Amino acid sequence: MHFCMDWKSVKFDWNRARAFLVTAQEGSLSAAARALGMAQPTLGRQVKALEEELGIVLFERAGQGLTLTPGGLELLQHVRAMGDAANAVSLSASGQSQAIEGTICITASETYAAILLPPIIAKLRVMEPGINIEIAVSNTATDLRRREADIAIRNFRPTEPDLIAKKIRDVPARLYATPDYLQKIGNPKSLQDLARADFISVDGSGLFLKGLNSLGLNLTQSNFPILTENYLVMWEMVKHGLGIGILDGNIGDDEPLVQRVIADMEPLMFPIWLVAHRELITSRRIRMVFDLLASELARV
Repeated sequence: MHFCMDWKSVKFDWNRARAFLVTAQEGSLSAAARALGMAQPTLGRQVKALEEELGIVLFERAGQGLTLTPGGLELLQHVRAMGDAANAVSLSASGQSQAIEGTICITASETYAAILLPPIIAKLRVMEPGINIEIAVSNTATDLRRREADIAIRNFRPTEPDLIAKKIRDVPARLYATPDYLQKIGNPKSLQDLARADFISVDGSGLFLKGLNSLGLNLTQSNFPILTENYLVMWEMVKHGLGIGILDGNIGDDEPLVQRVIADMEPLMFPIWLVAHRELITSRRIRMVFDLLASELARV
């Protein structure tokens, strides 16, 4: 059965629907205008025009922001589906591109972006100088489905069905400190000796503390006098002798200013995954960078 849509019945401008969707997501006209790269008055006119086309009020003012009316809330679910469909079209189209030139965005944590990626990117620049690279540094999971990045380096397996992932290897996370700091706390020989040590925390939720105690340490919150959720900042503090930190053992063992806290201590193991959108991996450009990252990260 062939379904024929009555296009004449669509009485609104799809660009205005996009203006409404982004405004609803951002919560204000100014934020939506920045997200879309247009002037705020222009965006405001588009939203107002959509309200007139549909004959309903979509937003109410709430202080400096906007809140959806019941009618706007009902409309939002349909417009969001339109946005997802438009995004899928864009993904599919860019995925079919066979040009080796263009821009690729790679997202990774601070440590990987600053320490592991530079030599790999240097090799890529020699191999394919027509590819421009954007590095998005984030410790949170970037949404590849919404094109916040093309390729992600993650420490967990993604569950979204439209993403493909390749496990690169398992990595040991080890404890490090400067020799002077370890001497200052009596050169600990056992896990119990670490109860008198200071640790540089990279996690305000307490999971880092629980993870260490699961290895046999007996630490309390008082062992964590410094907190930063930036791994590079933590690592610099460790190198300056402020306490003990944890890092990928392949990186930590190469740093001459520090040493393993207890040489034979069992490491915490975590995986490295390389992730991309299923549609995009058909692009020669992205496939080439994906494969290069996979081979280089496996050898680190």
